[in-house]
Amino acid sequence: MASVDSDGSSVSGRKRSGDLLHAGLAVALLLGVWSVGGLEVSTGKVSFVEAMNGSTVLLPCTYSSCIGIKNLYFNWHFNNNGTMEKLCEAVIHVEGVEPKVSVYHERVEFVGSSKSNNISILLYNITFEDAGDYICFAKNPKEKNRNHSAIFTLIVVDQVTEIDNTLTTIIVSVVGGVIGLVIFVMVVKALVVHFLLKDDEKNKECLVSSSGNDNTENGPTGAKADNKGTPKA
Repeated sequence: MASVDSDGSSVSGRKRSGDLLHAGLAVALLLGVWSVGGLEVSTGKVSFVEAMNGSTVLLPCTYSSCIGIKNLYFNWHFNNNGTMEKLCEAVIHVEGVEPKVSVYHERVEFVGSSKSNNISILLYNITFEDAGDYICFAKNPKEKNRNHSAIFTLIVVDQVTEIDNTLTTIIVSVVGGVIGLVIFVMVVKALVVHFLLKDDEKNKECLVSSSGNDNTENGPTGAKADNKGTPKA
């Protein structure tokens, strides 16, 4: 028979509820940690590149996981008008061990390294048909096969567009001229003030000197002139 406390509730029932609550909190905590440190792939802050026809481009991609990896699978695909073409794939068994990459495109080369979590590729001698979206994908069995992907867009042009910096040059020149003029005015003002103060000090010195000379020559106020003795006959 289940024991009952003073308010009539079952002690065993409350115990089971408390156990379930603790278990739920533990699961939520584990899920939170897993989601925060989960696998992510990135193609960088700029997710596109504009390149000339016939050139070689780098398609960047890196992966990260706070939990770590084991048998990490990754691949690259090209979205060719809705048809996904696989470019390469490999498995990184453990961190720091370089993978054996299978390449399925004659103009693709794997240039990444597991030591830097890099799974980038090079695409040689690009054509206008190569323009489009390239998908970097990774799956980590260590995180219950958590997977993630990122898209990098390639734009192929006849020539790289040159940025017209005329307006920027004009603005910089005007701002620089204004700053230079302000500095020149401040220097001239400082020199004028300096010379004015110097002239003022000279004038004060002259006045003091002149006043002292007058008093010496005339003698103190009310003083009588020295009387020379009357020569005797």
